Amino acid sequence: MSHDTGRIESIAGPVVRCAGLPSVRMYEVVRVGEQQLIGEVIEVGEGTCTVQVYEETSGVAPGEPVEATGDALSVELGPGLLGAIYDGIQRPLPELREMSGDFISRGLTVEGIDKEKKWEFKPLVKVGDQVEPGDVIGEVPETQIITSKILIPLRVKGEVVEIVSPGEYSVVETICKVKDSYGDVHDVVMLQRTPVRIGRPFKDRVPMDTPLVTGQRVIDTFMPQAKGGTGAIPGGFGTGKTVTLHQFAKWADAQVVVYVGCGERGNEMTEALEEWPHLKDPKSGRPLMERTVLIANTSNMPVAAREASIYVAVTLAEYFRDQGYDVALMADSTSRWAEALREISGRLGQLPSEEGYPAYLGSRLAQFYERGGRVKTLGADDRLGSITICGAVSPPGGDFSEPVTQATLRIVKVFWALDKDLAARRFFPAINSLTSYSLYHNTLEEWHKENLGADWPELVTEAMALLQKDQELREIVQLVGPDALPESERATLEAARMIKEDFLTQSALHEIDTYCPPGKTYRMLRAIINFTRKMAEAVGVGVQVRRILEFSVLDNIARMKISPWDTYDSTLDAIEKKMEREFQSLYQEMSDSGMMLSEITE
Repeated sequence: MSHDTGRIESIAGPVVRCAGLPSVRMYEVVRVGEQQLIGEVIEVGEGTCTVQVYEETSGVAPGEPVEATGDALSVELGPGLLGAIYDGIQRPLPELREMSGDFISRGLTVEGIDKEKKWEFKPLVKVGDQVEPGDVIGEVPETQIITSKILIPLRVKGEVVEIVSPGEYSVVETICKVKDSYGDVHDVVMLQRTPVRIGRPFKDRVPMDTPLVTGQRVIDTFMPQAKGGTGAIPGGFGTGKTVTLHQFAKWADAQVVVYVGCGERGNEMTEALEEWPHLKDPKSGRPLMERTVLIANTSNMPVAAREASIYVAVTLAEYFRDQGYDVALMADSTSRWAEALREISGRLGQLPSEEGYPAYLGSRLAQFYERGGRVKTLGADDRLGSITICGAVSPPGGDFSEPVTQATLRIVKVFWALDKDLAARRFFPAINSLTSYSLYHNTLEEWHKENLGADWPELVTEAMALLQKDQELREIVQLVGPDALPESERATLEAARMIKEDFLTQSALHEIDTYCPPGKTYRMLRAIINFTRKMAEAVGVGVQVRRILEFSVLDNIARMKISPWDTYDSTLDAIEKKMEREFQSLYQEMSDSGMMLSEITE
């Protein structure tokens, strides 16, 4: 292991040029200056190297020592991750605060996982068993929601010659010994160290045919995400990116959530850090933090650590994926991460590309998003695990043609476009259904048919057609006014209004409407489409739209979004029966009058 010592030649913000480290390698971690600041080698020259420092460099002077460690930037993996709050390089923020108060001192070294804490370990193998990388040798009930599986590390394969009995052990105590084919015995502990810039290996990718249910109707209906899929939420300031990602993290049916606040405003990250420990997991009733890892690198923290934070986050996600869990990774926001790339690139003197971003922006984004996916993990038991990556993008002025948004759209399969006009009208979530899209519709169609209803694709297609027709009619209405429209087109406008106001709008702050189960989403959409079909039939035989708008069932349809999760079926049954009665009553009333419908409307 290299422990060369060099010296600082020059400093430009987080970028430090060093000399006297002849054997240093790319992406090696070094200690910079008298305060031993943490840095990473990002450029190697003849006799010199360039380091990006993950801490504030003010006060550091040329001539101070630089020490090579021989290690790549790595994270510690094992029991103790869930519920933790880290900075951008996996230093626990509560421990940093204890050591230095509210303002974090420089040069602090804190281990990512507590080495003293004892965990209840239950072995699942016995002496004589053959094991290979990725095999589960035991379990630790890390929280009441998630049981951590202890895996055989890479490059260890052979026969179990010793396994501890059930009991309490720290993450650094030997729990298993494996003898390989050469006769060497390897000690296995619960702790693993993994470099963050290289993805953890797996056997194979598998089709993404199961949706990641988010409980947000506009997303689950029109632009669904698949487990293992990639998605982006671009939007201007105030359109609701952070709230939407928070809703994902709280309600998506992933077992583990990794949330990285990458260059986010401090007040928003503070709100998340204060709110989440008190949130209840909807499935278990336990605190949500018991299945969450938070990484906080706010906009006032060192910019280089922002560049590292999403690699740290995705490596933590891969660790849980390898245990067979479905993981949701929320990155807020990748634009701030790209700005960190731009700043460091500029200080390195690299030739800028569009809007000053480095030429490798697109490839770096692709490397990050490609680490998502649904995979068959290492190990003999063929576990399936997934990482679903959802990244917020913050285009300046809401301009989706800027480089980060465009580079992201070339990579991701789901695009939720936040609309400033919708947000200004207090229409939330402010996702524009007509400009957003999902490329997973076809692969998820069978799941929707089996689990919701055979008519689900038909309902979605019909609803989308109504919204598209509504947009066309809106332009005509602005020119000639609504009175110039025929009754059939007025019915279309009313149908689209019901879809937008009674179905697509959803309050993140309402205790019931904040989450909508898939079954309820299906029943709500079916009720509205049934009503619009009946309305079109009635208008077709001469009924005026204003007569249908007097139906009392419209009030029930408007309130169905707040029907409780456990009773929505009976509520929707009653609405559909009432709808049928009111239309029948209308036809009966006209039949009893003894006049043709066309005469009544005249």
